[in-house]
Amino acid sequence: MALRQIRTQGDPVLNKKCREVTEVTDRIVELIDDMLETMYEANGVGLAAPQVGILKRIVVIDVGEGPIVMINPTIVETSGEQTGSEGCLSIPGKAGTVTRPNYVKARAFDENMEEYEIEGTELLARAIMHETDHLDGHLYTELVEGPLQDVTYDDEEA
Repeated sequence: MALRQIRTQGDPVLNKKCREVTEVTDRIVELIDDMLETMYEANGVGLAAPQVGILKRIVVIDVGEGPIVMINPTIVETSGEQTGSEGCLSIPGKAGTVTRPNYVKARAFDENMEEYEIEGTELLARAIMHETDHLDGHLYTELVEGPLQDVTYDDEEA
């Protein structure tokens, strides 16, 4: 495993649509392991492949309940809403107020390319929406209500 460089706002890779993963190769397994290590090292709760410069539809998330790997995720249902502070490892030192669904159901594949569904509320719902947005070239700043705030990172950044 190795730490990968997190791309920051202004890097064109962050605004590109990612390609679907058709098979899990040794390189994909290594990428997932590296993404998890990079996310934990940066004290994030989520990381998408384009944030480390790879245009593949892969997301890793851990909101404190263990790592979640999502390959080719799709959102199948949302409901409710929550408004809260959101940050991003690709926009260090900043956070903004974003409204997102309070409940999310997504379908994805795991590291064995076995399909599964995941449901989440609150922080997990926010993280799933935030990270899947990255796969289509979108950053949370497109949704921010009001100005970005300066922050110091703890454990709440996605």
